[in-house]
Amino acid sequence: MEANLRFSKEGIGFQRELNKRVHQYFKENNLSKNGGWAMRGKTLVMFLLYLTPYLLLLTGVIQSGWLALLASAVIGIGLAGIGLSVMHDACHGAYSSNPKENEFIGYSLNFLGASNFNWKIQHNVLHHSYTNITEHDEDIDNRGLFRFTPYAPLKPIHRYQHWYAWPFYSLMTLFWVLLKDYFRFAKYDKEGLINQVNGSKTKELIILIFTKVWILVYSFALPLIFTDFSFGQIVLGFLTAHLIAGFLLALVFQPAHVSDETAFVAIPENGELPYSFAEHQIRTTRNFANENRLFSWYAGGLNYQIEHHLFPHICHIHYRKIAPIVRKTAEEFGLPYENTPTVWEALVTHGRHLRNLGRITQIPQESVVQTATMAHA
Repeated sequence: MEANLRFSKEGIGFQRELNKRVHQYFKENNLSKNGGWAMRGKTLVMFLLYLTPYLLLLTGVIQSGWLALLASAVIGIGLAGIGLSVMHDACHGAYSSNPKENEFIGYSLNFLGASNFNWKIQHNVLHHSYTNITEHDEDIDNRGLFRFTPYAPLKPIHRYQHWYAWPFYSLMTLFWVLLKDYFRFAKYDKEGLINQVNGSKTKELIILIFTKVWILVYSFALPLIFTDFSFGQIVLGFLTAHLIAGFLLALVFQPAHVSDETAFVAIPENGELPYSFAEHQIRTTRNFANENRLFSWYAGGLNYQIEHHLFPHICHIHYRKIAPIVRKTAEEFGLPYENTPTVWEALVTHGRHLRNLGRITQIPQESVVQTATMAHA
């Protein structure tokens, strides 16, 4: 199905000019587009955040139930931090100039209990190639409980999705670790995507099974053997870590594309999309909280989502510097550059988008729709 889509060749001048200017920035400043030691230092911090409370629990340094719950919360913050700031760049090939290092660091996702092979298909192949395109971008798929795009069927329950979305977002990594990877692997195999990315089905299935066994041993078996916590307490700690991690990941990823300030695309019958690839990315994506240095650091620069979608192979530590280049070039070509000032405002607009789509029944005929306009229809 994906092969039938074609981005327009009109407006490709924006992409050419932007690529030239960004390349010139790195050349003039004699900079690598990768992360180097800055990323290795950040990796150490994130893994310490994740592993230190776990080891304190496992060795009996922490025995109080309340302190254990607090430690589990910190584990969740570290878990999300590794995903946002470490694994993400590595799986895009942006972490290091050494492909082997990228591959090794990319397996940090498996260490956390999820399949980096599945993630690369869902995120790199489907989401980045077909951002906000109906029936192609899995991040906006109709999943029954949610209606993220105006082209998904409207159900009565969607009227309340702006309320119930938030607790369900918290279940993201829990569902991912326990079930989602199995479903996704079977789906990608059936659709031929495993062969399309030249993956070995047998090898990846073995790695997937090993990953799931590992996370059960790490999360349940070892604490049962080496600590005095009951199974119920261990389960509570596991849930706490994942509920926090899930919410933090949703806080970063959902407002970047699922918003009343971003465009959604329905596929024309001939498969010809209305914009060039770069124009499509900038219209379906928005930035937020770019002035919040601490949030940007923790979120792996993914609040510079426009820069990330235009240059996924550039390490996130450079996004703040190339953002003015992207904004200026977009303005010169008459393209939007959405940048919401704060995290809170980004969440509010995401919530408003969910509320609007829980009520809108008619879909405009245009192939690209700004839902902010739809809300007043």
